[in-house]
Amino acid sequence: MADYQIPDELLYTSDDEWVRREDDRVIVGVTDFAQSQLGDIVFVELPEVGTATEAGTPFGTIESVKAVSDLLAPVSGEVVARNEALEDQPEQVNEACYGDGWLIAIRPSEPGEIDALLDAAGYAQSIAERET
Repeated sequence: MADYQIPDELLYTSDDEWVRREDDRVIVGVTDFAQSQLGDIVFVELPEVGTATEAGTPFGTIESVKAVSDLLAPVSGEVVARNEALEDQPEQVNEACYGDGWLIAIRPSEPGEIDALLDAAGYAQSIAERET
């Protein structure tokens, strides 16, 4: 398996999004594995603040020089913030996927969904299974 960054303090989906808890909301982004598979990010389409999300369903798209992919919500809830900087600088997803390249913040409506997410070891296993 290639050497991808998988921070222990985050949670993950098997669809390659990460989640960081912050008070009553979660910050969502794409993982190092996802951005490396996509290649150079050229465009990110994010939902407006106030949009409802449903776990496992698309909330936006991410476009690279290789492909266009759906972004899937890790939890159900309401979008309470979006990373406006990505409109002009989508490459931040490649440069700092766990930092300035975050995508949206969601106020979860089903807190139990967070508990169903993968920890770092589980996500690393998910990647390993796909690479074999």
